[in-house]
Amino acid sequence: MGAAQVAELNIDRRFLLARCAVLALALAIWFSPTPAGLVPAAWRLFALFVATIASVLLGALPILTASVLALAAAVLTGTLAPAKAYAGFANPTILLIVVAFLLSRAMVKCGLGERLGHHVVSVFGRSTLGLGYSIFLVDGVIAPAFPSNTARSGVLYPLILSVAQASGARAGETSRRRLGSFLMFSGMASLTVSSALWYTAMAANPLGAEIARSHGVKVDFGSWFVAASLPTLAAMAVLPLVLYKVISPEVRATPEAPRAAREALAALGPLRAHEKIVAATFSGMVILWASASMLHVDMTAVAVLGLGIVLVTGVLTPDDFAEQGDVLATFIWFAVLFTLSSQLNELGFMSYVGGRLAEALGGVSPAVAGIALVVAYVLLHYLFASQTAHLLALFGVFLEVGVRLGVPAAPLAFMLLFATNFFAANTPQGSSANLLFAGSGHLSQGEIYRWGGLTTALNLVVYLVVGIPWLMLVAR
Repeated sequence: MGAAQVAELNIDRRFLLARCAVLALALAIWFSPTPAGLVPAAWRLFALFVATIASVLLGALPILTASVLALAAAVLTGTLAPAKAYAGFANPTILLIVVAFLLSRAMVKCGLGERLGHHVVSVFGRSTLGLGYSIFLVDGVIAPAFPSNTARSGVLYPLILSVAQASGARAGETSRRRLGSFLMFSGMASLTVSSALWYTAMAANPLGAEIARSHGVKVDFGSWFVAASLPTLAAMAVLPLVLYKVISPEVRATPEAPRAAREALAALGPLRAHEKIVAATFSGMVILWASASMLHVDMTAVAVLGLGIVLVTGVLTPDDFAEQGDVLATFIWFAVLFTLSSQLNELGFMSYVGGRLAEALGGVSPAVAGIALVVAYVLLHYLFASQTAHLLALFGVFLEVGVRLGVPAAPLAFMLLFATNFFAANTPQGSSANLLFAGSGHLSQGEIYRWGGLTTALNLVVYLVVGIPWLMLVAR
């Protein structure tokens, strides 16, 4: 047996062991006695939910496969009624995410995202530190138009790669290795905070907002931006400088970067018709989203209108949709996991777990309890390979516990929502948005763990120190 066959056999054996472990876990919970205070349906649904999350964490099944199997099991065993099990597919928040995914394709296809990036580098790129800040600026500006930070990484990565190469940093070469590392990791770090700045900058944000509403916390585009603005802008101001000091790139001045950006802009030529259409469409959507509560405009309808505009003008075509098969997959597993999480809450499971955690934290002040919950929520992301899975598994529970302990619901909800974004660079697999940068050849796994831990810790401190007083003032 050759080495390749041995390796394939070991992989198959690992998958089989992982799947057996998940099945054993699900059966152990399913057939164990229902804890006092819970109805049997809640306990069985918890078994399915845990098995779904564990399948993803252990690599036993893709998240789509695990979600579909969990949904089928929930209905066929009578754990959930069909109407409740399929409710997520009609949820307007899920539809908003899917439509916005499709719209982000227009930004990439027409070249507007690339053009904007080159413009910023041409202005700010004369120094290595300036390049770092320009990455954060570009990302922050385009973020509200990209509900997927993974899709946004597909715009940022080629831009950063071209800047690195123009600055003499190439994968596998040692002369300017730290310069390439600084630029690549700046992209990873930027995605964590830009996603926290905007309601529509990461797919899980609207899902978390929907869960927060069940606790009486109203979250929309405008209130999210106001709440996120001060701590996130503070993090954006601090992160590039700290990374610059820690990574210490060999080159401090990059006078060639603006020239390379101007050359790229010249090659692109003047703003094309489709770019103008996309710019106007997204600008109008952001304005309508920001004033949705005042104008009583449905946010999902705004996204659908934007999609209609790019379709009728030919920016996107049905052929483009045919290339976006991952959008359908995302729609399915988002809807399923959202439904499972919502039904766990409706069946009283979240309240039950909240009561147990509240007992464990009993006796501490609301302020200490709130900080402890946020810190624990961040640390637990080391166990997750998906921000959305993390949010669906823990956000509702932690918010419920905080409310029980007297922590103000709105500030805690926003802190946990922001944390779902700012902890994403803690590991290479902490977010799918990290994958392009982790595989660039400019970053080792060890460096990502070290700098990711530093970035996450710094973000946590900034959001606690700056964010808590701000949220107590603006989030009610």
